Amino acid sequence: MKRIACGLIIAAALGTGSACAQPAAAATPNLELMSAAREGDLAALESALGHGAVADSRNRIGRTALYEGAEQGRLEIVQRLLRAGAKVDLASVAQVTPLMAACYAGHPEVVRALLDAGARVDAVDRLGKTAMVYAAGQGRTAVVQLLLDRGVAVDAPYANRLTALMWAAGQGQADTVRLLLARGARRDLRDDRGYTAARIAREAGHADVAALLQP
Repeated sequence: MKRIACGLIIAAALGTGSACAQPAAAATPNLELMSAAREGDLAALESALGHGAVADSRNRIGRTALYEGAEQGRLEIVQRLLRAGAKVDLASVAQVTPLMAACYAGHPEVVRALLDAGARVDAVDRLGKTAMVYAAGQGRTAVVQLLLDRGVAVDAPYANRLTALMWAAGQGQADTVRLLLARGARRDLRDDRGYTAARIAREAGHADVAALLQP
């Protein structure tokens, strides 16, 4: 089994869709809030809040306005929603948090704002993935560095005993692999199959990354 074919798995966990769960007639301000967050329209967001929109409005798959803003990298939107009382760790149906969405998309400033608001770095989605897994697998090197700076252990094991180094290696993310190695990531750790990061990279067809991981 190719466990590190994770791009599609992560995308499936993130999910799609924007229809609001509430009846349209009763939820117009909430719908406006969701749309404003997604589009980065601060004026429309303020209007929606002023007309009674709930800061934690969600769509049919549980994505909040904060999630939408975080995924799109809308820093001002994220900051305003947090000031309005949006719950920083409120996850989607797939248990993906706004922090995970921002890490996946690669928005360091948004990630920093969410962490400053107390976002949990150890939250896991329904597939056992964390913010670090999302960042490392996508090669979001600046985000990985930020998470490490905020105390995430470089060799922390996630589902199937996969480390951030293994995720980055399996996806051929050379720059992220270099960063993790520079921050002390161990090359000799093995997942639950007994695979090292180098073997994972090699079997995924990333010979250049496998070479970086040789002792």
